[in-house]
Amino acid sequence: DPEGLFPSILGHEAGCIVESVGEGVTSVKPGDHVIPCYTPQCAAPACIFCQSPKTNLCPVIRGTQGKGLMPDGTSRFKDKDGNPIYHFMGCSTMAEYTVLAEISCAKISKELPLQKACLFGCGVSTGLGAVWNTCKVEPNSSVAVFGLGAVGLAVIQGAKMAGAGRIIAVDINPDKFPAAVGLGATDCVDSSKLDKPVQNHIVDMTQWGVDYTFDCTGNTNVMRSALECAHRGWGTSCVIGVAASGHEISTRPFQLVTGRTWKGTAFGGFKSRRDVPLLVQRCVDGSLEVDHFITHTFDGVDKTNDAIETLHGGNCLRAVVRY
Repeated sequence: DPEGLFPSILGHEAGCIVESVGEGVTSVKPGDHVIPCYTPQCAAPACIFCQSPKTNLCPVIRGTQGKGLMPDGTSRFKDKDGNPIYHFMGCSTMAEYTVLAEISCAKISKELPLQKACLFGCGVSTGLGAVWNTCKVEPNSSVAVFGLGAVGLAVIQGAKMAGAGRIIAVDINPDKFPAAVGLGATDCVDSSKLDKPVQNHIVDMTQWGVDYTFDCTGNTNVMRSALECAHRGWGTSCVIGVAASGHEISTRPFQLVTGRTWKGTAFGGFKSRRDVPLLVQRCVDGSLEVDHFITHTFDGVDKTNDAIETLHGGNCLRAVVRY
């Protein structure tokens, strides 16, 4: 994000052990395992967002979180000269120690190793939730997924678990297709090799388009393609990928007039402190597999940059760094 605050401690996916708590904190204690959540949940009776089943976007600390600060308006991080360092998305997890707001901590079972639990901080939860919560994909429906990184593969996994009948995986890197097929994709499309727009190709494949489409790329052109291959009359397209600041999406109004719906999702619609522990418990129970997302592991905070570089290689889904 070119408008992002700097300097800051980056990172928003982690599994952590509580080292200490501040005054008034009651929901977690030292020794607890938690997942930092960039989408907090205050759960207050007066919070219309937390009380509504329609959203997970609690706004209680959004104002300060967006400024890289704690809820009291200060930063807990400083450089060696005493100058403040900004927080990132209320998490700042690429560090051996971080400071979180209580409402950003999802307390989880200690039975799941943290190197697996950390996956639920964003990508895997977001992909699964986009299918289960935001779009509520039904059995035997058709799905197209654009972008086969960890989020896209989580969408495929979630669609398969929801009983989708046809799942079309779209990417420009065919090396990603075997993983997609392994998780449930029935068709794979290399959009870089087509002689027509990918949305036209998918409409031709399916006659009228697919019931649900998911953009997992953050590319606004792909977002339009995903919408325009949603089924005429009832298709829904969900924007998951985050575009760079200032980018805009567009389509012809006729695409919406003829029955398509454009939706977006943050954290897959999961209410963080309530739902993340349930996802973790499903892993513990064996009903939700996540091992396949971890393709690389590193040891030590000094290996963080190596992990980031590995992600750019195209053959990495999630690189887990053990601090």
